[in-house]
Amino acid sequence: MFAIEVENLTKNFNGFVAVDNVSFSIESGEIFGLLGPNGAGKTTTISMLATLLRPTSGSALVNGFELTKRDDDIRKSIGIVFQDQSLDEELTAYENMDFHGRLYRISKTVRQQKIVELLKLVELEEKKNDIVKTFSGGMRRRLEIARGLLHEPKVLFLDEPTLGLDPQTRNHIWEYIENLNKEKGITIILTTHYMDEADRLCDRVAIMDKGKLIASETPEKLKEEIGGDVITITSSEREELYAKLKTLSWVKHVEPHDGFVTINLENAERHVAEIANLSATNGIEIDSISIRKPTLEDVFLHFTGRTIREGEASSKDHMRMIHRMGRR
Repeated sequence: MFAIEVENLTKNFNGFVAVDNVSFSIESGEIFGLLGPNGAGKTTTISMLATLLRPTSGSALVNGFELTKRDDDIRKSIGIVFQDQSLDEELTAYENMDFHGRLYRISKTVRQQKIVELLKLVELEEKKNDIVKTFSGGMRRRLEIARGLLHEPKVLFLDEPTLGLDPQTRNHIWEYIENLNKEKGITIILTTHYMDEADRLCDRVAIMDKGKLIASETPEKLKEEIGGDVITITSSEREELYAKLKTLSWVKHVEPHDGFVTINLENAERHVAEIANLSATNGIEIDSISIRKPTLEDVFLHFTGRTIREGEASSKDHMRMIHRMGRR
């Protein structure tokens, strides 16, 4: 059974296509990741599914309710943790939870019981009477997740849930997300540009770039599509090296990027010496060479021709251009 079904969903902002004809479906109880650089259209997509933005065209079903026609029913059945903090810093953790419960008209008895349970779940029960402005970034994020679960949603949207957090706190948030999914069976839709986050948490990922959905599968199958191993070579003469490497029959795929060259091939260990000899014969200096298995970063590179960092840079340039156009 599908928790979410999306067909040809599109969103335009004054001629700029933020989400371009996107289609996908999410199984009930699945952790589904929207993966891509900042500006790829991830937040816009979940904002439409959460009824915060009205689609320009296309359709979607969320928990069986049709988007734009049964938005109130959708809102009652989902929870959302925004990328930007939405807590009231002058209230305590308990008061933030209580206010949220009142908005959803949860009875006082049930509200009090659920708040205690959820604050314990995210290890904030001892901080329930503390003012939120005294909380660390990780504590605030945990509180927002607890608040989003108060009305027992069937689907939980998490928009960049660990953005800006330190590695240890990120790992703790990941544990909460995994436990929520396993213990409560909540369908979770996660947006992220952290490849390790998507790899760790998601049953399936959809890779977005420039508003388009360019690939969708399990992380394992996406990495299998690349196949073999990845050799990364750093060289100040990467273009010359790239020109020589792409003529080799045993190289499946080769791309030059940011001062390095990546090669996809089978049995990489057997070919390292051959690559070194090729570069030496042609007077090309190699600074370093490494071998590893494919990651989701390699998947993004394979499908887009850019690293995710390059994708973020180009997205920022594009948004600045759109902003300048809007000011004229």
